[in-house]
Amino acid sequence: MFVDERIYTLHAGQVPVFLKLYEEEAMECQVEILGKMVGYYFTDIGPLNQIVHMWGYDSLDDRFERRKMLQASPIWQSYAKKMRPLVVNVENKLLVPAPFFKVP
Repeated sequence: MFVDERIYTLHAGQVPVFLKLYEEEAMECQVEILGKMVGYYFTDIGPLNQIVHMWGYDSLDDRFERRKMLQASPIWQSYAKKMRPLVVNVENKLLVPAPFFKVP
């Protein structure tokens, strides 16, 4: 398994708005389609106004197929239209576990 880490930098003061919108309109859809939410956080020290979330995938093909299904979802598309104006920047990383780490 590897982890897809996404960091959304938001306009100042928009973290509560983003989290409420996500929880009410998109979380259920995203969890249903992507499956393995590893974590969902916001920053409090360091770079502020950031949302950090991580998703586990069995392979790149698994990630590709699940992301494709998510982007095709009308629920996700409706959410994305409301979410995008809150976002300044998106950073995406694929994290590969060290050989000694046993994935739970």
